[in-house]
Amino acid sequence: MAHTFHIPVLGLGFSIDTPLKVARYGITSTVSIVDDELVERMRQFHCMQEALDYMPIHKNEPDSRARRITAYLNLLDQLVQEQMKKIRSQPVGMGHDIDRYFDLLPPSSTLKHGYELMKEYPDCESKMIFQRLLASRIAAGRIDVNIMSKVDKMNFDADGQYTGDENTDALAALRGFANSTLRSAIVLSAGMNPKLYSYLERFPDFFPDEHGEIKKTVILKVSDLRSALIQAKFLAKKGIWVSEFRIESGLNCGGHAFATEGLLLGPILEEFKLKRTSMRDELYDMYRAALTLKGLSCDEAPVQRISVQGGIGTAAEDEFLMKRYGLDGTGWGSPFLLVPEATNVDQQTLERLAESGCDDHYVSDASPLGVLFNNFRGSSIEHQRLARIESGRPGSPCTKKYLCTNTEFTEHPICTASRQYQQLKIDQLEKLELAETDRLQRFQAITEKTCLCEGLCASAYIKNDMLKPRESSAVAVCPGPNLAYFKRIYKLEEMVKHIYGQIDLMKNVERPDLFINELNIYIEHLRKDIERHLTSWTEKKEKYLLKFKDQLQAGIAYYKVLIPQIADEASTHAKRMWEDLSRSEEHLNALHLDIGS
Repeated sequence: MAHTFHIPVLGLGFSIDTPLKVARYGITSTVSIVDDELVERMRQFHCMQEALDYMPIHKNEPDSRARRITAYLNLLDQLVQEQMKKIRSQPVGMGHDIDRYFDLLPPSSTLKHGYELMKEYPDCESKMIFQRLLASRIAAGRIDVNIMSKVDKMNFDADGQYTGDENTDALAALRGFANSTLRSAIVLSAGMNPKLYSYLERFPDFFPDEHGEIKKTVILKVSDLRSALIQAKFLAKKGIWVSEFRIESGLNCGGHAFATEGLLLGPILEEFKLKRTSMRDELYDMYRAALTLKGLSCDEAPVQRISVQGGIGTAAEDEFLMKRYGLDGTGWGSPFLLVPEATNVDQQTLERLAESGCDDHYVSDASPLGVLFNNFRGSSIEHQRLARIESGRPGSPCTKKYLCTNTEFTEHPICTASRQYQQLKIDQLEKLELAETDRLQRFQAITEKTCLCEGLCASAYIKNDMLKPRESSAVAVCPGPNLAYFKRIYKLEEMVKHIYGQIDLMKNVERPDLFINELNIYIEHLRKDIERHLTSWTEKKEKYLLKFKDQLQAGIAYYKVLIPQIADEASTHAKRMWEDLSRSEEHLNALHLDIGS
């Protein structure tokens, strides 16, 4: 790969066409395919931009969801290949995209070194040959695709008949990717879905060809080694190889947040480092046996990368993670929301994000999935949510229905962010004889749910002037808390060079170390969890919270050993870490006074 970092999936619409903006510079990015309506509209938009014929795939057509996804991914593939063909034909040294490609490469890149050497050559035939050789070596960044495994709504036809397991949302999306022309990876996130994982077996592109190459690979986004191994074994036994474990901080990340039971990123990475080889060998034995049963072979274990993402903010942190834990790459997501060249963020949201502080970013219960969600107080959808409550009409019109999972009041699932559900739930609440503080708390919990299906797409529609009449313009955005330390809007060059340590975008910004920042977020999460259960304490909950606290204390002990090992890039940095760690430990120890009281 040309770069040592990738851009993870960002919401639904923020990175929906990021490959068209960065792949030609060798940067890999990830596209969400949850919303096939967004996918279809973006296909129409880019066909118009490129003067290509557009044949719509209507929602009521057979297998429309999978076909829409295939058509869009094929278009991205086609356009990126055309971009690369154009770049390779450009003269070097004239300020074209080919020069930008080499300029953005990491300082350690041998290809970049060759480019710098070529520029010193005098104008002659040898220089021309050198230029052509360099041009032939450039490669596009991958167009990876993300599926949240458990966002797998069942679908019904006009007569109310179930359309079958293969037409649930996640399986149809996978089929759309599998049938595309892409040579890239499917990123499976948000836990294991056995039905979806088993469906991978249906598509030849996930198996090695006669040369041992796998056209479409699998990446698992995981939060710890145990869950990674469980999922990878399940797949290996079916002849599916996990080409990358993408470790993500449980809470110090963007989008949905899956808090571990107090396991911190440092100890998690240490365990992956120590057990990486034995894990790969164990998986390979299962994988090879499964392939043999299918009449396939694989003479040696395929490449298995390990990367990390969530809260990385400086080049020093990036370099430390890569070297200390032997990682193959890092993910930089939320900071690219402030790079208009790379992502779809409307101007109003962009400016609010650039001006935001730490208090503007918080972990919420806004997601209808019932999973913690990193939220932003300055988002227009938050203002809309509060205005609807004020007017006596809480909840959203549910038009897309991707997150319909609740059957408390209805036969078919509905969304907990919908006006229908929230009104039914509030009616139920009003019939209970509750103290006012309890009633208000429950009311707030009901109405906190927000429509993410529309909110996470709106920014892409606004920025590209695609918003339809009467369509909601309220934007939901879900950056990780680390974004608060990035203080303005950036050019692509600035962000990439910041990642590689060529410039410092945080020169005068007070920011705790990545590990300390995550620790503090976890301590605050524990404090809130204790507070939330003070009036409904159970032995089971106490056992969980004590284990959570013990894990955090084990993490602190690990960091006490780690800090002296950190390279003396700045002893002041190590001293600052010590001081911050001591304060965090004090805050954690103080929480024992609340437990069980």
